Amino acid sequence: MSARKVLALLSGLGLAALVAPDAAYARYPWEFPTPVTPVAKETLWVHNIFLTFISIVFVVVLSIMLYSLFFHRKSRGAKAASFTGPRTKLQFVLSAIPFLILAFVDYVVMGIPAYHAVLAMANTRAGSQMVVKVTGMQWKWQYEYPGLHIKYLSTITTPQAQIHDQAPKNKHFLRQVNHPLVLPVNEKIRVILASKDVIHSWWVPAFGVKEDSIPGFLRETWVKIDKPGVYRGQCAELCGVGHAFMPVVVDAVSDDQFKQWVTKEQAREQAARAQQAAATAVTYTEAQLVTQGQKVFTANCAACHQASGMGIPGTFPPIAAGHAFSAAPNMIAQLRKRGFITPGGKIVEGPVANHINIVLQGIAGTPMPPFAASLSNVDIASVITFERNSFGNHTGDVVQPAQVQAARAANQKP
Repeated sequence: MSARKVLALLSGLGLAALVAPDAAYARYPWEFPTPVTPVAKETLWVHNIFLTFISIVFVVVLSIMLYSLFFHRKSRGAKAASFTGPRTKLQFVLSAIPFLILAFVDYVVMGIPAYHAVLAMANTRAGSQMVVKVTGMQWKWQYEYPGLHIKYLSTITTPQAQIHDQAPKNKHFLRQVNHPLVLPVNEKIRVILASKDVIHSWWVPAFGVKEDSIPGFLRETWVKIDKPGVYRGQCAELCGVGHAFMPVVVDAVSDDQFKQWVTKEQAREQAARAQQAAATAVTYTEAQLVTQGQKVFTANCAACHQASGMGIPGTFPPIAAGHAFSAAPNMIAQLRKRGFITPGGKIVEGPVANHINIVLQGIAGTPMPPFAASLSNVDIASVITFERNSFGNHTGDVVQPAQVQAARAANQKP
């Protein structure tokens, strides 16, 4: 068989493989997960059709290049052309063909489907039957169902032993939460995104959704899941030291299962409110508060202030007594204003009332977030008591939940 026929055969086989049904279909876990929403399916279709076209172009161009190199080489007597540009009509046509192909791919093959996909993604309200508000905060998600009066936090539950390589990692490493977002299938759901501190990004690959949550703005997207299951994602915007510990888990269930979950969740929240009210009225011992406070600190505060209480120099202040701290002027000014930094730059045990307000409201303009919405009165009283009696601090202060509740009430007054 001649070389010309071999090249022709290879080109033909390459083209046949590319145009065969599903030849370029993304089916591998390092490409696309199985799409379960209209947006994800549209995205995958555009990806596949584009990949098919560029692969065909690649094979054709490579075949022509190989043919030219083999049959028009100097050893076969070929001579370089003398012209520097197209002169005849045929040359002009041949020169224009690549541009026409690229224009066709960009504006027809890709442009039209992409245009319709963008319009579909932007149409969040038409046909929406339910609204879910997703609020990002360092470093967890808050999910709220305004029409159902349900609101809760979703926090990573990957064991610390796995995070610090002290235990084997499972297949869902860093992608486990205590309370997933529960959604019904076959229902268009409008998702509103907000942020309490910095920019986050709510990303679930199987949904084809990646939407930023930006402080001071409300963003929106939508999902319509067509298959029950558990779908995992994560925050896709670098949002601080705990960015890797902010997974997204969505549990898609049938309509009947969702209604059952709503009933149970509403009952749970009502019981939790009653339990918190009862717990706020209790007077706890220092030992009880310190034990609970250590757990709260590990789950919510250690990422910034560190398990040793030493913080991260230049970024997060230590809460260990007597240690110097350097940071942005606004952080130092705010801490000094609240009585937590001496003129010499060392952290001291400031007034209890200021400590409570810092945990409740955070410190605006700094990485310190508010915990009023995410921690109960008992948790806040416990963690403050723990901090003021650990890490070299020996104040003997015991903060009761009733004090925290009084601070909440004072903050809510006009």
